[in-house]
Formats: sequence, C-alpha cells, structure tokens
Amino acid sequence: MAEETNITLTQLKNSIAKHGSSTRGYGDPTLMRFLIAQSMEPDKAAKMFVQWQKWRDTMVPNGFISNFEVPRELETRKIFLQGLSQDKYPLMIVQACRHFPFKDQIQFKKFIIHIFDKTIASASKGHEVGNEKFIIILDLHNISYKNVDSRGLITGFQFLQSYYPERLAKFYILHMPWFFVSVWRLVSGFLDKATKEKIVIIRNESERKKFIDEVGEEILPEECGGRAKLVAIQDFEVMIPHENGRTN
Repeated sequence: MAEETNITLTQLKNSIAKHGSSTRGYGDPTLMRFLIAQSMEPDKAAKMFVQWQKWRDTMVPNGFISNFEVPRELETRKIFLQGLSQDKYPLMIVQACRHFPFKDQIQFKKFIIHIFDKTIASASKGHEVGNEKFIIILDLHNISYKNVDSRGLITGFQFLQSYYPERLAKFYILHMPWFFVSVWRLVSGFLDKATKEKIVIIRNESERKKFIDEVGEEILPEECGGRAKLVAIQDFEVMIPHENGRTN
C-alpha cells in the first residue's frame, strides 16, 4: 500500500508540473489531502491543487490574513477557538446570533480564510500543517431572521470543499430552530456527499450526550453542554503558518 501511495504521489507531482506549477515547499501530507479529495486520481488532484495555488496567491498574497484586514467581522466576537477535541482536532465554534450579513463580501471571504487558517494552525505546534483537520460547531441558539445568511454559509462550505480539502473532521449543528430548516435545505444543495457525511445535527438529548462525549466536556463551553469558557478567536494566540509549512 505504501509503495502504491508513493507511486500515486509521484504521478501527482508530475501532473502538477505539466500544469506549469510546482510542489516545491509542500509536503506529502498536503498533497495527500488533494489526492484523497479526488479519490486518489492524480490528474484530478493536480488540477485541484493548481487551482488552489492560484486562489491562495490571489486571496492570500502574504500567506496569511491579519486581524487588521477583517476588523468588522472580528468585532462581532462570533467565532471561538476552544483547543483540541478528544481526537486532538481543533474546535471552532460559531455563534450565529452574533452574525449579521455584511455587504463587503471580500472582507467576509478573507475572514473565512483567517478563521480556517488560524484554527488549523492552533494544532500544528511547529509541525507541518498538511494533515490537520478541525471540528466546527454552528450554534444557532437565539438566532433570528436578521442573523440568517445562507449566502455566507454556502461560501464557507464552498471554501471547505474547494480550498480546504480533507480539513473538516466534523460539523455539528446545535439548537436549530424550525424556521432554519428551509435555509439548511437550500445550503445542503451545494454540499458534496463527502461533506454531508461529516455533518451532524443534534436534535435530542441522546444525540447531545453522544456529541459531548465525542468532542470532550473539558473543551466544550457551558453554552454547548461543557465546562469550559468561550475563547474568542482573536484572543487565542497562535502563529499562522503558510500551507507549505513556513510561519509568519
């Protein structure tokens, strides 16, 4: 199996070179994410990798998005970074009741990159960031119609699927109100099968207990059934590395 994987990785690197790009500076764990996302097909993975490189060069020319580039989104204090789950995955929590759709879509997209990159970096501790996954909890407690942003949710999932392949470990949804069901049905139409399989909607006490056991009571905040306090992502100190392993 290891030999087959090495052959496939070599094929991927050759295919990327044919596209006029390079894998220099990128470790095998990073390349494997693209292969897994494309069912181990080197040519498809190469195309996805090259598109990702071009996207990063356009959206993140400095290698990372600083706090100063997304001030409006950060000031709402709606994203929280809680540490590592039972399976050692970084845990991000989104409090939807603090979110309000914003006309500046460029800043919003940069904000998504900022929070994804910082969440990944929170688990790297100096190691290559290629194979790190993370957990997201979307907490819909106390949301109203003014907080609903189907476009924003779709953008976030599209980024996960196209530009953060094999990064998502689990996506939990808590406290879904009845009026959000139709919104979720719309959003789900944009999700691929692999992403849908990672989404868990907590609907009852039994599912809630299983969710707490899987994630870990010690890092879940009280609002989600745990014992920890919420930590806003801007208060979580971490170096944000490039995807090729260098830090800024």
